[in-house]
Amino acid sequence: MKDSHTHKKIMSSACKVTDNICLPDSDLPRVVIIGGGFAGLALVEKLKHKEVQVVLFDKNNFHQFQPLFYQVATSALEPDSIVFPFRKQFKGYKNVVFRLAEVEEIQPSSNTLTTTKGKVHYDYLVLATGTTTNFFGMDSVAQNSLGMKDIRDSLNIRHMMLQNLEQAAITCDDDERDSLTNFVIVGGGPAGVEMAGALAEFCKYILQKDYPEYPASIMNIYLIEAIDELLSTMSDKASSKTLKYLKDLNVKVLFNESVSDYDGSEVTTNSGKKILARNLIWTAGVKGQFPKGIDEKHVVRGNRLKTDSFLMVEGCKNIFAVGDIAAMITTDTPKGHPQVAQTAIQQGKYLGNVLLKIIKGEGAKPFEYKDKGSLATVGKRKAVADLGKFKFAGYFAWLLWSIVHLLSISGFRNRLMVGFNWAVSYFTYEKSNRLIIRNFKHKSLVDNTEE
Repeated sequence: MKDSHTHKKIMSSACKVTDNICLPDSDLPRVVIIGGGFAGLALVEKLKHKEVQVVLFDKNNFHQFQPLFYQVATSALEPDSIVFPFRKQFKGYKNVVFRLAEVEEIQPSSNTLTTTKGKVHYDYLVLATGTTTNFFGMDSVAQNSLGMKDIRDSLNIRHMMLQNLEQAAITCDDDERDSLTNFVIVGGGPAGVEMAGALAEFCKYILQKDYPEYPASIMNIYLIEAIDELLSTMSDKASSKTLKYLKDLNVKVLFNESVSDYDGSEVTTNSGKKILARNLIWTAGVKGQFPKGIDEKHVVRGNRLKTDSFLMVEGCKNIFAVGDIAAMITTDTPKGHPQVAQTAIQQGKYLGNVLLKIIKGEGAKPFEYKDKGSLATVGKRKAVADLGKFKFAGYFAWLLWSIVHLLSISGFRNRLMVGFNWAVSYFTYEKSNRLIIRNFKHKSLVDNTEE
């Protein structure tokens, strides 16, 4: 028999005079959500039109569809096709309020948030703040490489790639040209595999169209993985098939290697191997990010917040965590649930129901994660799928991946744009316009300039 759980109802603070961010007057219990990613958005959708006031804080005014960041980075899609404005999403949701601000600190004792725009009280607080790139303390790598956790990161990768290819056409130095046209991706998970495949297809189908002076062999793509397999969370079949697809695309996969240093032009691995490369894309790890105010004893591996079976942060009476930031540690999930979109969406929907039950004084059942399977793509007609007992690869896996991702994008216009771009690319191998619209500089160069 499943456990049930009840919490004492906390009365609304919606009209507290100490709020100094303008919010609509309301006598309803206030649920404040920090972060509008998959988990936060799913929670908002569950609470819309209900007897609660929902306030969403985010540093951006749009939701980002993270699974397709790599396609923006490689010029396959434009950024506006995978982002969607919160205010447009929430149009007609009379109980939902969006405010553009970053939350700096939580004061649990007074149920208060301090943001970059002022203070706000909450009755229930939900942390859906997600993760940021983890460089594992390697400052040189953090300064000179690029992660892919934000749409801006994707655009930085795009501009870096195009600028370096243009510079390679100018230089007469062979070593410099090699470093400008070599790409190193660190991390053999879905993001790294998909990025490597997309770059390889760019090299195969686009490079010589745009740069006829280059031989196709000038662009080398390396994928570095610290263990001896790709897509370690998927099946052996998916891993081996992915490796074959990447090798067919001439991606150089280096197993049992990790990056120990990077100075902006040369990658050094733990075995002493050196690769000339001005382009290093880091997908090897993430860590949780959340505002100050949560006791450190409730923070576990990966900088995640430990929660109970109802997603309540340990040691807190009315603070919850969902998505990548949440670590529900049980005997079945000793490391927490997988940090993927389907987990975040399920937790967001679940917590919406739980909060409504808590407000009504009713019991709730613990969260149960339902694994709906995993998909990853390497390129056109090349993908892998693990759907329970069914594990397959190739065209049908790629078609399924395309359909699932297309239907998951917010907004009809965005789905139409992505579908149209994919259709054009499928028949012509042509991508969107490869424009350099702003000058990109690495953090290290910016810092040196400022000094």
